[in-house]
Amino acid sequence: MSKQHRTGIIGLGIMGQRMLEHMVRHEAFAPVSLWDPSPDACQAAAGLCPEAQIAGSADEVMAGADLIYLACPPVPRKAYALAASAAGKAVFLEKPLGIDVGESRQLVDRLAADGVPAAVNFTQAAGEALARITGDADMGPLCGVDIVVTYPRWPRAWQADADWLRFAAEGGFTREVISHFVFFAARVLGPLKLVWARPSYPADDALCETHMAARLETAGGVPVSVFASVGGAQPDRQELTVKGTVRSYRVSEFYMLSVSDGGPFSDIGEPPVDARAVSLKAQLDEMDKAIGGLDHKLATPAEALRVQELIEAMLRRT
Repeated sequence: MSKQHRTGIIGLGIMGQRMLEHMVRHEAFAPVSLWDPSPDACQAAAGLCPEAQIAGSADEVMAGADLIYLACPPVPRKAYALAASAAGKAVFLEKPLGIDVGESRQLVDRLAADGVPAAVNFTQAAGEALARITGDADMGPLCGVDIVVTYPRWPRAWQADADWLRFAAEGGFTREVISHFVFFAARVLGPLKLVWARPSYPADDALCETHMAARLETAGGVPVSVFASVGGAQPDRQELTVKGTVRSYRVSEFYMLSVSDGGPFSDIGEPPVDARAVSLKAQLDEMDKAIGGLDHKLATPAEALRVQELIEAMLRRT
C-alpha cells in the first residue's frame, strides 16, 4: 500500500463530488480539505466525506494538503494551479487546461519549472479502450478517426447545476466532450493539426456552440473527422471510431468498446456494472504513480495544452 496523499479539492460541483467519492474509496488518497464558493456544494461534499474539513477558502485548502485537485471552472483554475505549484504541491487538474492559450502556456512552463507532479484528467487515459487500441499491432495501417457527438440539449440534464457550461466564455461541448476524443485520437495517431473547422453559434453571442464540424490531420495526412450537434428528439451519442485497414474499434459512451473486421461492430467483453467507477479508479491509480515519480498514463500538462490549442482554434468565430 502506497503512502496516502493528503488531498485538497477546490471545486465541488459534479466532477469534484464524483472524484471525492472515489478518492474516499481509494487506499492512496485521503481527502482532508474541501472548498467551493457554493454552500450547497460544500454541504453535499461533506456528506460524501465527513472526515474532511470544509475550508473557508481555497488558500486554506492548500495549506493542509500535499495534492490539490482542481475541479473548478477553467478561468480560476490557472491561479489556483500556480499557487499550489509555487507551494510545492502536486496538482491534478480537470480539463480543459484553460481557455486562453497564452495563459495556459505560461501555466505549463511554470509547472515544469517548479518540478511538481502534475497531470490533467482526460478520463480515458488509463482506460482499457485506449490500451487495447494502442496495443493492437494487427489493425493494419490506420486510415483515420471519426468523432461523432450529438445531444438533444446542452448542457445535459445532469449538468444543470453547472450553468457556466452553456456559455461560450468557458463552456460548450467542444471543450467539455470533444476534447476527450481529440486527446484519445492524438494518443493513437500522434500529433494533430487543425485543417478546418466550422462551428455554429446561436443568435445570442454569449451562448456556446450548437454544432461543430472539423477536420484534423497528422503530419502524414491521416484524418480525424469531427461531427457534433445539439437538438432534436434523440438520445445522447458520444462515439469515437479508430479505423484500421484490417480491423477497426469503436468506443461508445466513453467506455463501451466494440470491434469490426468489416462487418457489424461487436462488443468486446461485458461492460462493467459501473464503468465510471472503474475509470476513476484507474485514473487515481495513475495519479498515485505520478506523485511517486513513476511512469504513468495520465495526460501531461503539455499534452493538455496541445489539445487546448486545437479545441480553441476549432471554436474561433471565423
